Amino acid sequence: MLPLVQNDSWLTLVSNAVDDRHNRYEWRLNDIKNRYGSLKNFASAHQFLGFNYDKRRHGWWYREWAPAAHYLSLMGDFNRWNRYEFPLENIGNGIWEIFLPDSEFGKTLVHGSKLKVLVQSQIGEHERIPVYIKRVIQDEGTKDYDAQFWNPPTPYIYKHSAPQLKNEPLLIYEAHVGMAQEDGKVGSYKEFTENILPRIKADGYNAIQLMAIAEHPYYGSFGYHVSNFFAPSSRFGTPEELMELIDTAHGMGLLVIMDLVHSHTVKNIREGINLFDGTDFQYLHAGERGNHNLWDSKLFDYGKEETLQFLLSNVRYWLEEFRFDGFRFDGVTSMLYLDHGEGLVIDDPWKYFNENVDADAVTYLQLANTLCHGLNPHAITIAEDVSGMAGLCNPIADGGMGFDYRLGMGEPDFWIKVLKDQPEEQWSMNDFFFTMTNHQPQTKTVAYAESHDQALVGDQTIAFRLIGSEMYNAMSIDTPSMTVDRGIALHKMIRLFTLTLGGEAWLNFMGNEFGHPEWIDFPREGNNWSYQYARRQWSLVDNEHLKYRFMGAFDKAMLDFVKNNIVMNALPAWLLLADENNKTIVYERGNLIFVFNWGSNSIPDYVIPVRQTGDYRIILTTDEKDFGGFGNIDTSVRFPSEKKGDRITMKVYNVSRVATVYQRVD
Repeated sequence: MLPLVQNDSWLTLVSNAVDDRHNRYEWRLNDIKNRYGSLKNFASAHQFLGFNYDKRRHGWWYREWAPAAHYLSLMGDFNRWNRYEFPLENIGNGIWEIFLPDSEFGKTLVHGSKLKVLVQSQIGEHERIPVYIKRVIQDEGTKDYDAQFWNPPTPYIYKHSAPQLKNEPLLIYEAHVGMAQEDGKVGSYKEFTENILPRIKADGYNAIQLMAIAEHPYYGSFGYHVSNFFAPSSRFGTPEELMELIDTAHGMGLLVIMDLVHSHTVKNIREGINLFDGTDFQYLHAGERGNHNLWDSKLFDYGKEETLQFLLSNVRYWLEEFRFDGFRFDGVTSMLYLDHGEGLVIDDPWKYFNENVDADAVTYLQLANTLCHGLNPHAITIAEDVSGMAGLCNPIADGGMGFDYRLGMGEPDFWIKVLKDQPEEQWSMNDFFFTMTNHQPQTKTVAYAESHDQALVGDQTIAFRLIGSEMYNAMSIDTPSMTVDRGIALHKMIRLFTLTLGGEAWLNFMGNEFGHPEWIDFPREGNNWSYQYARRQWSLVDNEHLKYRFMGAFDKAMLDFVKNNIVMNALPAWLLLADENNKTIVYERGNLIFVFNWGSNSIPDYVIPVRQTGDYRIILTTDEKDFGGFGNIDTSVRFPSEKKGDRITMKVYNVSRVATVYQRVD
């Protein structure tokens, strides 16, 4: 019996299924090792397919895997777009190739040359973007996409090694390069490096999660409809500028995680890989199984060797060429289940192992984790999975899938439900606590109250949901507003509560730390292609006369607090009190006492239980005036405990809509 089952009695009934899952992985890995020497060698398709330089022969090889194609030829501005001048040779096993010697092409096929590959197949003749191309650009006039031959005369030289987190929890700043600037435009890698990295560092985060890196034709897809998996998005700048961004972040002590989309791909045939060789099953599932109707996209066949090699090579490429420190795997639930997890309720362990589970996708994710951690033992992998797949974050050797973290996706959903559907008097303190702590200890969780998902048009951020229209006219520090005061108070409490209970790591989407107003809406026909809502208004938090700075200041203090106190990686919290009448929760974690008063009444001499005798002092409170509070709590006061029989209590001033953290004085 594998340790995964030994440590979780709920899985005893599916012990054989766990064994089978592990055996499938072992069989696939051993098969790869036997035929390729190692998983790393297997994940090197990008060093053979696409454009690769041959130092011995002094020229470039261009290769494609297109087993069902009838004819391929390379064309571009280097040959005045002659469609048939340079045909590729079919050398067997679906491989087509052409050698481009420097002596013949050295002056015409140069850095930046535009090109495409002409593919003739059963669906006709189409100009396509090479599958493994590393640079794709869009023509401003025609809006058509071209591949670019990318061979810079001076390759980027990295200056910094990646930092390593020692005793700090992982604190992730989720960011989108394009919408990170305040001006109404698409921001660049360079602008992000110069303007945004210093903000992230100053705010106390130690990792960045970059969205929308792989090329995607539709800007408004947030990067989730990838067309060219080996090409960093050119709308933000050059590959070297992305390298500089990551290198600079490393020099500042920031890890950089990539939002990796291997769950699906665009349907487009002019830009993407769909129907490249004329079949719908080259990299993808054939027929209806290859369609994700909800996402309007195509689905990978993870059981196909060439698909595995394509995706694993992509993992290796981003880790080695750009030095990303790991990945947040997008859409893992959709990958794991044939019904994509829509409406899935897990009330039986067999639902993790029944006919609805895509066993090939499970094996792919196990291999991807093995590769990541093999290439970089410090790499971080995060799964976006709402189902809580059994063993998701357990070691593969124990029967698990090998992820380091799982996103706590139920947490933001809970806050939306509470703020949208429940009046304050119906808030359940027990529900609050249970929801934040409802994950298995062995499943390390990235806690978050909101991400980019909750900020999209049609939804609302927590700050906007709390404050509403008064964000437009009552955020001046000289403008009194009970609505704004309540909103800021609850904004701080929700974040601290989620951070200290919801997991072992933390994620924040850029701007939410200071209550960025409004929603995200990318330029589109419906908004007259406006960038008004596809930017970040940093001037709001920088303005000392606006209340946004209070939320920003608290966020920084909150992160300093969890870095200086062992809270997130401490043993699970101990619930000391859930007072439904006074809407107060008291819990202990990391030898600290947390008191959250979610209600509208302040209560002097409020008695709370504690587990240790002694005097206590306040080390953090949301009521500080610097955080937009009212300073009703005197942080210099010591709070003595009192023991009567087996019961230890302490009296505190339980202030309305305030969270306070107490530490025992030794």
